[in-house]
Amino acid sequence: MNDKLTIFTDGAARGNPGPAAIGVVIKDEKGNNVAAISRCLGATTNNQAEYRGIIAALEKAVSLGARQVAVYSDSELMVKQINGQYRIKNAALQPLYAEVVKLTGRLDSFKISHICREQNSEADALANKALDGK
Repeated sequence: MNDKLTIFTDGAARGNPGPAAIGVVIKDEKGNNVAAISRCLGATTNNQAEYRGIIAALEKAVSLGARQVAVYSDSELMVKQINGQYRIKNAALQPLYAEVVKLTGRLDSFKISHICREQNSEADALANKALDGK
């Protein structure tokens, strides 16, 4: 049972918009990897890719039976929007934000925190691996 999960998520776009991908690492309480996602998205913006990364991560966490989730992302904009510190002005991000809210509503506890890029290297590498077609 994976009741408590820690998620590292990243979205990347080469060009803005441009070819984009997501990278996600999901760890259990002991720090063991329980899932990883490395997927191309097609052409989108970097912020849309960041949101698609967290959506894929939350869908996977829910499917693994998670009740408590801590998410770490190097997207300060997305973290502050989800935490209610910034309004979502971009119309394309609003339905993605709504999907995050819907998914987090299926959890007992959810928190999202901003980390620097260096602390998000696993998820970043998975996003770049998908972009590079490896």
